[in-house]
Amino acid sequence: MDEDQLRAWLLALRCPGLGPGGLRTRLADADGDIASALDRIVRGSVPAEAGARDWLRRPDQARLDEDLLWLAHPGRRLLCCTDADFPPPLETIPQPPAALFVAGDASLLLLPQVAIVGARQASPGGLANARAFARSLGQAGLLVTSGMADGIDGAAHVAALDAGLPTVAVVGTGADRVYPRKHQGLARRIVERGALVSEFPPGTPARADHFPRRNRLIAGLALGTLVVEAGLRSGSLITARLAAEQGREVFALPGSIHHPLARGSHQLIRDGARLVEDPGEVIEALGPAARALGADLAARLGGESPDAPIGGTATEAADDPLMAALGHDPVALDELVARLGTPASELSARLLLLELEGRIGALPGNRYQRLAR
Repeated sequence: MDEDQLRAWLLALRCPGLGPGGLRTRLADADGDIASALDRIVRGSVPAEAGARDWLRRPDQARLDEDLLWLAHPGRRLLCCTDADFPPPLETIPQPPAALFVAGDASLLLLPQVAIVGARQASPGGLANARAFARSLGQAGLLVTSGMADGIDGAAHVAALDAGLPTVAVVGTGADRVYPRKHQGLARRIVERGALVSEFPPGTPARADHFPRRNRLIAGLALGTLVVEAGLRSGSLITARLAAEQGREVFALPGSIHHPLARGSHQLIRDGARLVEDPGEVIEALGPAARALGADLAARLGGESPDAPIGGTATEAADDPLMAALGHDPVALDELVARLGTPASELSARLLLLELEGRIGALPGNRYQRLAR
């Protein structure tokens, strides 16, 4: 994307009265051309609020320059809904975002994810459960996604990172801000090893109404949402409800009937969430969806036919070079990228397929090893 296109996107994203839905509608009318979509608004060819036209005619150029400066930093990107690698799961949710600001590895958003959420004032047992599930689910090939909040969210992110695995944090501020401030160090680790994602432009402060919007993205990116601990008025229940409304799996850990932070989880279970006691139950439940998403990703990025069977001789034939590159000793993803000259996003999709087929195993440190068959 050249600077003119990028500036046009930033202009649209900061335009008052437009919003993600309005922007997507205008883009559809303009065949995906952002400059044309904005020009039609300015010329009055399509309905728009007066404030939108005023902004587009006389925008705050200094603010747009600051946005461009933030995006110019290595490892930062504006991921737009017109981009080929925009996360497909987000296209099916109500009110999908028009674009995402990403600090870190944006290709991770294409991989199968599981959301782990829960109480900010979590118990020691709840934090331990969050860490154990995050570590096991991440090692099984599911990318752990959460909101970088205190308590369960932070514990899940830290456990994934400590196991040498990437993690995704979706935040309710601009991607240049950290909330809560105590998570400055965690945010740096997430950017270095995973991805920090926001729907809001740089400089956006924390506001109460931003977090339900953030929660819909957490639920939308993930194949399923696991609630570890939650009170009856917990924001985690909003994420779980949104996940259910989006047709995604919802899981809940049971707790003591005397523990206030078990009541939200128990309510979810009464409402139809799956009661789980072991990470293997989540992995088994999400396996088919992860397999389907991995196959679709491999087809789109690797040039295979979307109708090709998952597993069997077709998959084995397509992945022979990768199996050869793996050798017989543990090897890191970065080393596979160097050996094959293939983008990490494509390799991640192929590795996921091989892992789901039981042909390779994922190891700590983002390493992989062939398994005896």
